[in-house]
Amino acid sequence: MSFSKKRYFTYLFITIIVFVMPFIKINGNHLLLLSFDKMQFHFLGLAFNMNELYVMPFLLMFLFIGIFAMTSIFGRVWCGWACPQTIFRVIYRDLIESKILGLRRIKNKQKELDYSKNSTKIKKYISLFLWGIISLLASINFMWYFVPPEDFFLYLQNPLEHFFMIMFILSTALFLIYDIVFMKEDFCTFACPYSRIQSTLYDNNTKQVVYNTNRGGEIYQNSEKSILNIKQWSGNEECTTCEACVKICPTHIDIRKGLQVECINCLECSDACSTVMGKLGKKSLIYWESTNEVINNKLSPLFSLKNLVYIVSLFLCLAFALYFTGEKEDFLVNINKTTKLYGIKENTVTNNYVLTIHNTNKKEYTFDIEILDSSFKIKRYRPLKLQGKQRLKTVLILQTSKALKTTNKKDSAYKVKINIYAKENKEIKVQRELSFIYPRKDLLK
Repeated sequence: MSFSKKRYFTYLFITIIVFVMPFIKINGNHLLLLSFDKMQFHFLGLAFNMNELYVMPFLLMFLFIGIFAMTSIFGRVWCGWACPQTIFRVIYRDLIESKILGLRRIKNKQKELDYSKNSTKIKKYISLFLWGIISLLASINFMWYFVPPEDFFLYLQNPLEHFFMIMFILSTALFLIYDIVFMKEDFCTFACPYSRIQSTLYDNNTKQVVYNTNRGGEIYQNSEKSILNIKQWSGNEECTTCEACVKICPTHIDIRKGLQVECINCLECSDACSTVMGKLGKKSLIYWESTNEVINNKLSPLFSLKNLVYIVSLFLCLAFALYFTGEKEDFLVNINKTTKLYGIKENTVTNNYVLTIHNTNKKEYTFDIEILDSSFKIKRYRPLKLQGKQRLKTVLILQTSKALKTTNKKDSAYKVKINIYAKENKEIKVQRELSFIYPRKDLLK
């Protein structure tokens, strides 16, 4: 199977996953959702409040380190096989313009359209209309990762109340039209920072698109001034100079020059060369291998020191993310002391606190408190009954009548542990530590 067909199947698989994922729920929560509306982050069926985003940094590190690792090992495979920019360009250029409307030939992407023909203009307008519809659908799909589909279709019934959402979708669609139709692969070359940092990630063991100069010959000379001058043939080179690899390249480069920043690892040049060389009973001159394997005939180890560092880093990021996912609390508690440091009445000392409880579950619970230190008692607290996702504040007053150790010079701070639990299910609980300020001796007389 050619690389092109493999890429098309990969594109189809990714597209289905991206469109279906927003509709998948586990225990009522989405697989992946960052809701600014409800201030929640859903990951693998777990809902995290904005105060619980300690898992997010590890997921972001996993994403970026993963892309860097993938680039170091397999080259710009992300660009050619998974990047939305590449997928959208294939849909517009190869499917709409070439297959459906016949404006272009897939094997020759260098030929510009002849707009002197009215039929070409009409087809171009049709292609813009079709791509406009696809851009709008893609923008809506992108929005589903911030506004879930069940809320999105409800919000559409009142567009004036959700003007920002509508404008965001339309703006994204307009950007996609400009990017894919007019900016084209220039986005990859000049706007995308990824293409600029790839050279720092590559080495001779990186799997990349390589023209085999040992078989095909040196088409270009090393000198910059004469790099475009074809050299004289000795007769042993296999390259036929058919230029098929150049004509089919979507980024308009000649891979025979060597590694270039524009190359996105789509391997269309390799397929084109395979077709030509296959007629001669030979293999393609363009490989998806490392420079050491193709040019130097050396084996490239997969588990090199650099790759092992990437693998260990990815494992640690994923392990921490899963660990903190499992450590997610059933509800959130925030306790702050009031401005009054303490109260004294008949050798009884009181400390006041403001207690905020946020029920992150969908069920209704009544939250109560127990003190784990017998030296202290609860003077004032009323159990809070919270609906699912509800948050309330209340006052908590602790007191002690015992003579605790203190000094004549300054107040003392005692740590008091308390359990906040749900009456309906005591397994749902969190433990917190309060600072109880006890006055100095002369104030207790």
